[in-house]
Amino acid sequence: MKGVGRLTEEKKITLHEFNNLTKSLSFNMYDICYTKTKREREAYIDYIDEQYNAERLTNILKNVAALIGAHVLNVAKQDYVPQGASVTVLVSEGPVVEVPMESYEESPGPLPDSVVCQLDKSHITVHTYPEYHPVEGISTFRADIDVSTCGEISPLKALNYLIHSFETDIMTMDYRVRGFTRDIDGNKLFIDHDINSIQNYIPEEVKIQYDMIDVNIYQENIFHTKCRLKEFDLNNYLFGLTKDSLSDDERYEITTNLTNEMDEIFYGKNINFGIENNRSK
Repeated sequence: MKGVGRLTEEKKITLHEFNNLTKSLSFNMYDICYTKTKREREAYIDYIDEQYNAERLTNILKNVAALIGAHVLNVAKQDYVPQGASVTVLVSEGPVVEVPMESYEESPGPLPDSVVCQLDKSHITVHTYPEYHPVEGISTFRADIDVSTCGEISPLKALNYLIHSFETDIMTMDYRVRGFTRDIDGNKLFIDHDINSIQNYIPEEVKIQYDMIDVNIYQENIFHTKCRLKEFDLNNYLFGLTKDSLSDDERYEITTNLTNEMDEIFYGKNINFGIENNRSK
């Protein structure tokens, strides 16, 4: 518990009833791409819709449920026209007798394997948003995943797997613990594990690839982390062509527009830096 140091077997607190803290993780990822023509933009949207269709997204969410030890009760999924998909999974408590102590540690969660926990009346959702810029030829794919649980384990243990399930240029993550539970004396407990940063749940080999910013409100149990990929290779952002097929001016303009797009998403505001402004320096 926060304020009592690291939770050990000896420090477990007996609750009045079950643990009804609500823990919510929102994971948002962005993939940025340059599509030169309308045909390329349409092909990119088709590619994304196929790569992240409702069926594949359902499998990802089922793996998340398995990672946090949940039973899948119901699945609602939909591929939308003209683009995008949504999946909602309702889950219930898994058949678990004891929660493993590593659940309380600030460390990256595993990839799909045998992991158990306790939770009840929870849900996992994903929505996708492929779209493109009307002028500059930039296409953006966004996926929003929400994992909400009641119980003793944090949904942050699913974060490592979610990161590995998507190709991400930018990630934003929000984690919040809401409500309270009570010990046997009636004292309210507003959080049941120590947490300093969402970054502690991301593997080191992933963290070194990103610039990262934290905004945390500890007294409210609200945690926010956003990440932007450090390395920029133009070939990784071209759909249907390579940088060798472009002139120097085209490479410069496309690179500027792509990095500007990523800056705007990362900082959450329109920058409108522009090509001419950059060239005048």
